[in-house]
Amino acid sequence: MQLDELFTKSDLIPCIVQEDATGEVLMLAYMNRESLAQTLALGETVFWSRSRQELWHKGATSGHVQRIVSLHADCDSDTLLARVVQTGAACHTGAHSCFFKAIV
Repeated sequence: MQLDELFTKSDLIPCIVQEDATGEVLMLAYMNRESLAQTLALGETVFWSRSRQELWHKGATSGHVQRIVSLHADCDSDTLLARVVQTGAACHTGAHSCFFKAIV
């Protein structure tokens, strides 16, 4: 697919990050054109931080990097799924996954 197809609806698209070995969903973050280009160049996830309004190379300061195994777009080309090998915790709380708060 052409990367230009990804940003036709918005300058930011959600990226679901999933542990490749287990299928566990680790986190949800957003990518713009630049963060996607850096992700592809580095082979590690780079996101756009909506709160800080800057690029965010996951693990750059913590060492908890996410090495890309595969990257897919959904059927509408407006959401990404990154399958990764996670080093350390994905969540800023120290949890392996950001999805640890059970509701039901």
